[in-house]
Amino acid sequence: MWFETDKCFIGGQWVPPLSGKTLTLENPSDGSNICAIARGGAADIDAGVSAARGALSGVWGKMSAVERGRVLTKIGQKVLQRADELAELEAMDVGKPLTQAKADALALGRYMEFYGGACDKIHGESIPYLNGYTVYTLREPHGVTGHIVPWNYPMQIIGRSVGAALAMGNAAVLKPAEEACLTALAFADIAHEAGLPAGALNVVPGLGVEAGAALSTHADVNHLSFTGSVGVGTLVQAAAANNIVPVTLELGGKSPQIVFDDADLEAALPFLVNAGVQNAGQTCSASSRILMQVGIYDRLLAMMVAKYEALKVGPADADLNVGPLISGRQKDIVTGFLGMVEGEASIVARGKIVSDAPVGGHYVAPALVAGVKASHALAQDEIFGPVQVVIRFETEDEAIAIANGTDYGLVAGIWTRDGARQMRLAKAIRSGQVFINNYGAGGGVELPFGGMGKSGHGREKGFEALYGFSVLKTVAAFHG
Repeated sequence: MWFETDKCFIGGQWVPPLSGKTLTLENPSDGSNICAIARGGAADIDAGVSAARGALSGVWGKMSAVERGRVLTKIGQKVLQRADELAELEAMDVGKPLTQAKADALALGRYMEFYGGACDKIHGESIPYLNGYTVYTLREPHGVTGHIVPWNYPMQIIGRSVGAALAMGNAAVLKPAEEACLTALAFADIAHEAGLPAGALNVVPGLGVEAGAALSTHADVNHLSFTGSVGVGTLVQAAAANNIVPVTLELGGKSPQIVFDDADLEAALPFLVNAGVQNAGQTCSASSRILMQVGIYDRLLAMMVAKYEALKVGPADADLNVGPLISGRQKDIVTGFLGMVEGEASIVARGKIVSDAPVGGHYVAPALVAGVKASHALAQDEIFGPVQVVIRFETEDEAIAIANGTDYGLVAGIWTRDGARQMRLAKAIRSGQVFINNYGAGGGVELPFGGMGKSGHGREKGFEALYGFSVLKTVAAFHG
């Protein structure tokens, strides 16, 4: 590998963790050891924060918005040039099929292009006020931003959080997940090669309870961004509250797709299935609930069953429909949920694990579960695996009630040809994103993303992310 896997990246240099400890990174496709990674701790986080603070008072902090944009754009170009290498790392590290990993690498490059171009496009405004005053607003960086990134989409989440933070002139400290951090380290090396000044980006791998906790509680961090579970997100928010700093939280979902009798079922089918099994269902915005109106229920269910039975599961480098889960622990969680299927509910279709899949891999055949009550744990809790539940509904009001009937509110899909119904549901559904006759809109770097309820708060992607990574200052000048 062209970067140091067992070191932290701090102040523009690869440095060993101060504890001298490392962790072993596992390949989820076969259970083998990939390499050793640094086990950074509180002292390493402190060094990273200090380096970031130094960058703000040094070259990085003195750069104009135009210059920042050129650096980020160059990073994006280098990411795209090395997209195949990054995809191989992500596939090996996370277990996702190569095609999906390549899409993530291209998305990271696009994020850096987008935010590179946006650096000098964030403006303040003048405010008409009393005679004798000139009043205007400025958008300024928070300062040091902390980023705790999960294992399911490292490249994409780095792009949408770190990219936006750097675009606004912040200096970042990134704590990648201990299960999958190779592309985070590779990105640091690429950014440095592209000319990002030392200290503007610092990467400290390690355990969440050590490095992650130290970052979220650090008194000299001015903004926190966290993507992960509700439980850990609660701890991060509490830590931020102690230091009175803002936090962006993206905590997952139980996202529905609602299919009405008049929908184009052929067009909907690939979106219904793919949004549930992509990345082995380990996706915050996964469509884990499919709501079907009674008139098309039998037909659409049969179509989904056929699609599920054709799904193939295997190692990342085989580039099949579905790869392994990230770990044995996650596999146990998913199989535990499937063990809850009883009574009227039943598993009506499964994908197939290929016969030559490595024995040590963490594979679960995708499962389609029908007859689930909307109140059941399978329809309420985030499973984070390739499991979709099918729920029947009769009326529009019933569909809205079911869709809004969880603690989450991240993404929703609506399938109907009725334009008035499209607008009614888009307003009625409690969700940060609503897609009509599509789901996901191809990733949408430009589209604000975030949740309601226990899906979190704050927005990533697009210009909204830039606003979140900045502080609005009002200047009122009296000149008579």
